[in-house]
Amino acid sequence: MDGLVALNRFDTQTMDPIPTAWIPDSRWLVELANAGYKASLGRDVFLTDGEYRARPVALSLFAWGIYKSRADALVETFGEISWPNLHDAAMAAGGWPDLGGQPDWGFFKLLLPSPRRNVAGLGALISAAGEYYGRPNIDVADVTNPEFGQWLKELLGAVPDFSSTFGYPGESLALFGPSGGEVGQLLESDIIQHMGGAELRWGEPLLVYYPRFVTWFDYPFTTWIGPETTATEKNAALAFMRYLLSDDVQLQAVEYGLRPVGNVAVDFEGSPFVEWEDQGVAAVVQAATAMRTPDRDVLQEFLRWFELNIAE
Repeated sequence: MDGLVALNRFDTQTMDPIPTAWIPDSRWLVELANAGYKASLGRDVFLTDGEYRARPVALSLFAWGIYKSRADALVETFGEISWPNLHDAAMAAGGWPDLGGQPDWGFFKLLLPSPRRNVAGLGALISAAGEYYGRPNIDVADVTNPEFGQWLKELLGAVPDFSSTFGYPGESLALFGPSGGEVGQLLESDIIQHMGGAELRWGEPLLVYYPRFVTWFDYPFTTWIGPETTATEKNAALAFMRYLLSDDVQLQAVEYGLRPVGNVAVDFEGSPFVEWEDQGVAAVVQAATAMRTPDRDVLQEFLRWFELNIAE
């Protein structure tokens, strides 16, 4: 299930049965689940050190997926792909002709999954805030700033439909083409898996651009610590984690566009990082600033802002 769905079940203590292990999208979901249980149980349920500590089993990061024709026009107009520039594109009263594009493209369209249903959607809001403020750490005051709220609302006005992407934004980008969304900041692995299909279906390639502030997803393998899981189950979880970290499985992860955490490289012959290099996929992401982990209050304020300001 999606990480946000799982987090909600942990928060409301309606996860039944309790899983022996959980691999969420990002470590910050683990920290949020811990914070909720620590308040009610007085202890962590997922550990950060020791034998059962949370350990990444793969990596991915946010990247821009953009159809080439739209990327060419945006780069020609603005010089780079960024959230502030996409905000200006969303505000172009004359649509694509004002942005160096063709009249039959209509208005600029942004692809974004619902932040209430998909971690990528919530992460995109955090990323946009980082570029708006020009720093990697966001607090509650930043989220509730009226000027930022107005800017974000204008930006999200370019999203044709939050519901159509649901849990598969990369698939939606490839399936519906530019009419459903011309650009989206999505998981790199999600874009990579659909680059071939997008070009076959729409006759033009998807390009990948990397943002100034990078949001990493580390897929931590977390083992539930508590009487709900037996020692045998916990040890089985450790065995499964070791299997996921083996070279053979890490190699399979690369084939899905994920970045390995072990000894496997990504630049071997047949790797998608090599196959799509000419379209912007980079084996090594150049120096960038990593977005910092948002705390529970920041995430809740973003979700509250979305509920109050954006109608789905």
